[in-house]
Amino acid sequence: MLGVDDFALRRGHTYGTVLVDVTTGQPVDLLTDREADTFAAWLKSHPGTETVCRDRGGAYADGARTGAPDATQIADRWHLWHNLAGYVEKTVTRHRADLREPAAEPVPRPAEPEQVDVEAKAAAVRAEQFEQQDFVRHARDRYAAVQELKAQGLGIKTIKRQLGLAKETVRKYYRAETVEDVLARAREGRVSVLDAHKPYLHERFNVGVTNGSQLFREISARGYTGSQTIVLAYLRPLRAAGRAPAPAPAAPKVRTVTRWILTRPDRLDADDTTALKKILERSPPLAATATHVAGFAEMLVERHGDRLDAWIAMVEADDQPDLHRFTHGLRNDHAAVLAGLTEPHSSGVVEGNVNRIKMIKRQMYGRASFDLLRKRVLLAR
Repeated sequence: MLGVDDFALRRGHTYGTVLVDVTTGQPVDLLTDREADTFAAWLKSHPGTETVCRDRGGAYADGARTGAPDATQIADRWHLWHNLAGYVEKTVTRHRADLREPAAEPVPRPAEPEQVDVEAKAAAVRAEQFEQQDFVRHARDRYAAVQELKAQGLGIKTIKRQLGLAKETVRKYYRAETVEDVLARAREGRVSVLDAHKPYLHERFNVGVTNGSQLFREISARGYTGSQTIVLAYLRPLRAAGRAPAPAPAAPKVRTVTRWILTRPDRLDADDTTALKKILERSPPLAATATHVAGFAEMLVERHGDRLDAWIAMVEADDQPDLHRFTHGLRNDHAAVLAGLTEPHSSGVVEGNVNRIKMIKRQMYGRASFDLLRKRVLLAR
């Protein structure tokens, strides 16, 4: 029983393949790349392989079909779950507007003729600042370049070579429906050292203290450890709006909600359970996604491969475009997926060997040849 997976020779650029005896957990060989032809040639020169445990990569599937056509292929369960997680994150990103709690109904009051829409004005300035960042311009340029080559019928590997980008970078832009899908995570912002001090800044700003240097000194005395530049940049849209809106509770991050959906309900704490319940109540598409994930998890853990076709049909009956791409991949690799959800074997020992290879590479400080790496991996058992 042979396990196969890739490992980085030079991360983002060149990769090799490790072959492992799944029964003993021992490495069998290292290959210089992760191409289908290389793997097929190895299998042909080492006849007798009956089972191949692999990830979802097409190259290893093609190589096994060519080099050992009679072998049973088993799609690794961890990789199946990992693939599903990626599509769940895309689904959450698609419905990220549902993550924020709706604003409370405002108390009616007399209209002010020259009342400024503070939220809209501040949001417009923040959007302008976001678009002016270098990485945003680069992302838009890269997306346009990748999509142009994709329209010409070129694949990810060819585009990677032409543009000189990492394969994962090209895949991200290649598969994104719009550039906004790529920018969504950056647009929602990262945790900032300023977050805990924003209510105080808003309060002081609205009573007339608008000097950035003074506000920087005040929050520094209250424990702020960031730079003055961050404070000045945050105050800019408030000045444009004329006053500071009441700080709204931040919406949970896309990755956070994705993690909640992918976690067993009994392993979420009470706060996370409540937050997820509220999101699913106001977002039927995400509620459906959570139901499908729970079904797949049960099938995966309890190895009920006999439920696979029914699960695929249930997902495809819903309006779930991202999960439809996942089920399309399952159909294309149906026999291996069915075996992965039925057989007890997995690629866990292969992943362990990949980690061992990383350790050996670190010990050699990246200065050794592939031949020496291969000898150290195979002989130091």
